[in-house]
Amino acid sequence: MSEAAGDAPSRESTDPPADAGRHTATGPWDRFPGDPATRGVVVVTVVSLLLRLVDLGGRVFHWDEGRVGYWILRFDATGEFFYRPIIHGPFLPVVNNALFDVLGASDFTARLPVALVGGLLPLAALCFRRRLSTREQVALALVLALDPLLVYYSRFMRSDVLVGAFAFGAFALVVYAVDHERTLPLVPAAALLALGFASKENALVYVACFAGAAALVVDHRVVRGSTRSGSLLDAVVREGVSLARFAGRWTGGRRTRRAIERRVAERGGRSAPFAPEIGALGHLLVWVPLVTAAILGTFLAVVAFFYAPRPELWGALGGVDPVQPVLYNATVVPGERLYGTWAAGSHSGHSYAPYLLDLAETLVYGSGVVLVLAALGFLADGYGGRNRSLVAFAVYWAAASLVGYPVATDIQAPWAAVHVVLPLAIPAAVGIATVADSFEESLAAEDVASLALAGLLVFAAVGGVAAANVDYWNSTDREDEQVLQWAQPGNEIRPALDDARLVAEHNDGTDVMFVGTYVGDSTEFYLNDESSVERMPPGGPGWHDRLPLPWYLELSEAETTSTHPDARYDGLPDDPPPVIVAMSDDREGLMERYDGYEARTYPFKLWGEDVTFLFDEEALAEARAAETGEPGTEGA
Repeated sequence: MSEAAGDAPSRESTDPPADAGRHTATGPWDRFPGDPATRGVVVVTVVSLLLRLVDLGGRVFHWDEGRVGYWILRFDATGEFFYRPIIHGPFLPVVNNALFDVLGASDFTARLPVALVGGLLPLAALCFRRRLSTREQVALALVLALDPLLVYYSRFMRSDVLVGAFAFGAFALVVYAVDHERTLPLVPAAALLALGFASKENALVYVACFAGAAALVVDHRVVRGSTRSGSLLDAVVREGVSLARFAGRWTGGRRTRRAIERRVAERGGRSAPFAPEIGALGHLLVWVPLVTAAILGTFLAVVAFFYAPRPELWGALGGVDPVQPVLYNATVVPGERLYGTWAAGSHSGHSYAPYLLDLAETLVYGSGVVLVLAALGFLADGYGGRNRSLVAFAVYWAAASLVGYPVATDIQAPWAAVHVVLPLAIPAAVGIATVADSFEESLAAEDVASLALAGLLVFAAVGGVAAANVDYWNSTDREDEQVLQWAQPGNEIRPALDDARLVAEHNDGTDVMFVGTYVGDSTEFYLNDESSVERMPPGGPGWHDRLPLPWYLELSEAETTSTHPDARYDGLPDDPPPVIVAMSDDREGLMERYDGYEARTYPFKLWGEDVTFLFDEEALAEARAAETGEPGTEGA
């Protein structure tokens, strides 16, 4: 693409960062290995990991975490797993199943893969070293590390941060490959994209956003070129010729010839892998097909590994079972299920405007600082005369996500905002660097007014991000409903969960009884057959209303039962289990029915739904005594 049309790939991929050579001072910081950008990004990444790992298990599991977590525990117990679109991709079940065997199952362990992936995401900033200055690279790492929405949902066992981080990393590696005229980075890029597809189905949305943003960038470059030359046809021809030259360099024709000639000279004229006279044609006929096969093979291998049903996969790998049915069930069948659930199903049949407004509200409350900085960065880059393709691409990508996710998502959930924040991180990094540059220039020029304005922006940004992260940290408060999803129990329920575990560990027989009830036309808490949830898919409508309790009860190996809604209250058993769980409306009736039980009521959702635990006081006291080893108890 011609330089007249803007930032041609040939120029962007060879020019050093805008601030190259600026860092000349020496000091303790310079004693660390690597260039300033690498050192800064690595330090930010360490902070990012700490933010995500400290007290990772402090918040009680969300409804959705409990659902997926329970089925991972059942996967671990039965060895059976197959793809179910309603719980999204198989990455978390497959990875956590192995992780539970090593570290044990807990809230912390279950969230660990998401926290690690989200924490390491700032490293992707280093792939843009030929597109962004040192200051912009570190700023990008800071946005990815500190944005409140990214921090909160990196501490959440859900796949949105996973698919977003993998897609962002794949994009960064593709940019790195283009800038350095190398093809091998495309192989790990394919692996990351495949992990995105294994995490959640909206990896398809990322691919669509990439394609749309690329088309808009090319269109704008052609328009700029035609404005300068006065002819649209001339601009199209010039861009096409420039693109062809760039593609030739990127596939390695020129570099391959030089490498071959150098290698032949080193061997004293002896035979080389490819003869010099083959040149670019030989490279295109041999190297490019090999790399293409490696890219496609890597992508398909990763996708097939995660989507393959278990234990059939192990049988095929061990030579016991045929491979072809497993491959079919790992590729074609998941595609059919994905289409039937999310494309042809009824999950997207909702009004558009409320979902768009909900997404916008989450962005304002959770990532307001990033929104402001991204707008500043986009304007500074465009009107500052740089017009970098990377910045424009990211803005188009974010705009497409903002418009598209209200259609793609099936519920009003704040985690969808993650997919808008990720691309906005790039122009936001430019905005941070712009403010920093302005502050530096104002300080040098002793411009008090400009210095005060830049300082105010810095103070507001730092304060806004810090306050939001402190506020949302393990929060289950309704005041944070713009960022938290409705089906989040209160942290106050943790003592009841611990007591239920204690009782289950020291009780013989059934440990927990759910009291079924009617809520409108639906039946909640009641299951006709408790064993129906031992294997996927679950049986009975009342089980999902118990979430996330099944996760904690399964961890405790508690035996559960439930009563029909019509049994309240005289129809309930005279000798119930030591733990009873019911909706809060049933508290008084149960207290009248059962003596010797203490009742505790907790928020079960952010608003409008509470749950009541009733504990047999004698059984709980005996379990606590047995736990501490006091004399005179069964644990003495």
